[in-house]
Amino acid sequence: MDGRGAVARGVAPVVAGLLLAGCSSAAATDPEAAPTPDASAAPATAPPAQPAPQLTAQQVNSAVARIDGYVQDAMARTGVPGVALAIVYQDRVIHAKGFGVRELGKPEQVDPDTVFQLASVSKPISSTVVAGAVGGAVGGKVAKWDDPVTAHDPGFALADPYVSAHVTIADLFSHRSGLPDHAGDLLEDLGYPRDYILQHLRDQPLGPFRASYAYTNYGLTEAAVAVAKAKGVAWEDLAADVLYKPLGMGSTSSRRADYDKAANRAAPHVKADGGWRVSTTENADSQTPAGGVSSTVQDLARWMRLQLADGTFEGRPVIDPAALNETRTPHYTSTPARAPAGTAGFYGLGWNVGTDSMGRLRLNHSGGFELGAATTVTLLPSEQLGIVVLTNGQPTGLPEAVAEEFFDVAQNGRETVDWLGFLGTVVPAAAASPVSKTDYTKAPAGAAPAKPDSAYTGTYGSGYYGPLTVAEENGGLVMTVGPAGLRYPLQHFDGDVFSFLSEGENAVGRSGVTFTVGADGKSAKVVVEQFDLDGLGTFTRS
Repeated sequence: MDGRGAVARGVAPVVAGLLLAGCSSAAATDPEAAPTPDASAAPATAPPAQPAPQLTAQQVNSAVARIDGYVQDAMARTGVPGVALAIVYQDRVIHAKGFGVRELGKPEQVDPDTVFQLASVSKPISSTVVAGAVGGAVGGKVAKWDDPVTAHDPGFALADPYVSAHVTIADLFSHRSGLPDHAGDLLEDLGYPRDYILQHLRDQPLGPFRASYAYTNYGLTEAAVAVAKAKGVAWEDLAADVLYKPLGMGSTSSRRADYDKAANRAAPHVKADGGWRVSTTENADSQTPAGGVSSTVQDLARWMRLQLADGTFEGRPVIDPAALNETRTPHYTSTPARAPAGTAGFYGLGWNVGTDSMGRLRLNHSGGFELGAATTVTLLPSEQLGIVVLTNGQPTGLPEAVAEEFFDVAQNGRETVDWLGFLGTVVPAAAASPVSKTDYTKAPAGAAPAKPDSAYTGTYGSGYYGPLTVAEENGGLVMTVGPAGLRYPLQHFDGDVFSFLSEGENAVGRSGVTFTVGADGKSAKVVVEQFDLDGLGTFTRS
């Protein structure tokens, strides 16, 4: 998942906006709009002042006692095959459990050591890694949050030379670079490697620099890769050296191959025909800092302990607290207030940042693959309390509902909102890729006939998407695109307009393919609707 809008790896901002802005009292200042603090002011990197802890151990334990039953009920209501969760409180793992099965049709059960794909929960993990590099956890400070990306990756560029020279690691980690929503994701679907996708971000039209928010997996990935280049290592190795190895996260990896070969692995599942079936997610290695980490709740509990202890783990300093706290400071408004009396949601560096109804700093991120994973993590630092919930089904709202119910019961002694009822509607809607306004499943009345196939066949090219070929096969037309050679049979719709059934993480159902035929009877160009959201979907005959 993670197509356009707020899908999959990008479902987090929409959900967090509803939870942080719609169900709490968020109050924070946009650092780009704030005046420069004087020397006597608190450091700009300090998180919001925190109230004293307001929860007792009895309240937390009461919520823990109810969580298993809630999970089982939520699984029964949604049909999600497998769930794992862990709860950390005052530097201890007070609950870790698995529910259901790793794969439908097989008996193996989910347990706390089952490896799940994390999707966008990878982002706060990656910002933790960068905080380590910024704070000197890998043999000296190799970068700063406000370093221009080109200081470490000179070949990187965006469409505007000024932005190219000034965009920083923090800009890309907070999604305020001006890149459009989910820029580059469709290239991943087509099989392009990371280097190609990052190089072609320069083709994307830009919104206002540091004055607009758009969630971009590949923008964040570029920032992470630049930090790794500053150290002279691969990102995957930097993540292991800075975080996974020091914390003993032996089942955590930033490489898909490690997930694939794990013996205790949760298989992805999608809804189909009223039930669930085993699926296959796309390989997210090309954007692994943003969505390609795999882990267990046992390992993630160690990471939550580090976060809640401001970079210390079992008495050992691991991540510099100042560099870590910068990730938890609002850097941009991700969800504007929807009403005069409403509140806004904010994004830090890899975290959704806000305050809850009690005025406490709340850190959150959700993630998901439409092809079979949904996850969430939420921390209340002032309470030293955190929960992570992992599932092996496409987004249904279940992990977010479990987390919200836990905090609700801990604070109020009961569930004050039907969280699964609410989020079970909101999350799938946020995760769904937009479909075409045109119904391509049947031709309109009075549809014009197509021209001979020879009018459309040939090779076309796009500077962004690369070559596209249209060939006649078995009495019809087939479109082939991308380095993976993805083949899409074309179905005639009206005149020179055809359609194809999109596939993959960013599938949008049937999408249009419009040819422009010249006086010579040959198509000079073709526009693929699914690829044209940013005006890049035109392929010219070569």
